[in-house]
Amino acid sequence: MSRKVLVPLAPGFEEIETITVVDILRRAGARVTLAGTEDGPIKGSRGVFVVADQRLSEVLDNDFDLVMLPGGQPGVTHLQQNADVIQLLQNMDRQEKYIAAICAAPLVLRDAGVMQSLETTSHPSIREQLTVSRYSDERVVVDGRLVTSRSPGTAMEFAFKLVEILFGPEMVDKVNAGVMARI
Repeated sequence: MSRKVLVPLAPGFEEIETITVVDILRRAGARVTLAGTEDGPIKGSRGVFVVADQRLSEVLDNDFDLVMLPGGQPGVTHLQQNADVIQLLQNMDRQEKYIAAICAAPLVLRDAGVMQSLETTSHPSIREQLTVSRYSDERVVVDGRLVTSRSPGTAMEFAFKLVEILFGPEMVDKVNAGVMARI
């Protein structure tokens, strides 16, 4: 069963959070699309350039099972300011599809209005800005179809939780047999 995942990529994205999740999901068999908010290589928050698979505007009408927002600054600010990203999140929420965000990216979910009253987590530095949700200090939090995580240090656990949601615990074991992560 193929699952389709969209990862919007904006300048200033957090590299570990992005690449770890994309890698683990692809190992599980997900068809992950890195969709750039601009053309050409996109520079991450630590200076690593990544070439997106497609431009975000080209994939907005595609059907995805999950959208995952990486953190990083100013990447999160760019995602917050992107009307296509906000509309995408609202559409995914209306269609009862999975939405995931890590680190500071729950701010984008807040702005899109897709996390009210749900349990969430984030990087501790933005905790006070997430008053529309019930906050947890857990490393990865799942509430319904919303999945949030805390930081680059939780990216592997977050990625495997997404694999479990999309493909089941057997696929987690299969992928981890080669990766050997502590999850």
